Amino acid sequence: MAWDTDGTQRRLRDAALVEFAARGFEGTTVSSIAARSGVNKERLYSYFGDKKSLWDLVLTTELEHLATAVELAGVGLSDIGDFAGATYDYHAAHPELGRLLQWEGLQTGPPAHAAVRTTHYQEKVARFARAQRDGSLDPDIDPGHLVFALIALAAWWQTVPQLAEMITGANQDHQQERAARRRFVVEAARRIAAPSRA
Repeated sequence: MAWDTDGTQRRLRDAALVEFAARGFEGTTVSSIAARSGVNKERLYSYFGDKKSLWDLVLTTELEHLATAVELAGVGLSDIGDFAGATYDYHAAHPELGRLLQWEGLQTGPPAHAAVRTTHYQEKVARFARAQRDGSLDPDIDPGHLVFALIALAAWWQTVPQLAEMITGANQDHQQERAARRRFVVEAARRIAAPSRA
């Protein structure tokens, strides 16, 4: 019987995503990933090399999924709102990504695939800067700060859901509250980026 290599690798990656999101890199063991996946840990080493390589792969794959799902079509105010809303939707549907990024921030050493990720974000910053020069966006806001603020505005609701509930008095699992938060994110993003009318 042929071994299902693709299926086995997928099971290991899926198990690693759950374990890393719950416990971070340091708190996760190869044994816990193997146990969750139902695959022996020798296969993990055979397919991925070591735990660090698997961590890098899991985090990078999740960020690639985000980049594919949330594209910045243009840089007008409507586009900015759509980008923020889509980012909110993605993080609401995939809260493990925010947890992975928090764990990564607590680690020493360089982030996973930092050069590729930096290039991705710098392209957005450059697009925002061009839109500022064209008068579409507020030219007085640092474009890097704007990109970061939009992502934080959209993602932070899922990153610290307990804080959001304490402040708003509502749980994110309620559809009306989730819709209200999304509307706020979209409108706030547009207002932040809007050129001054003065």
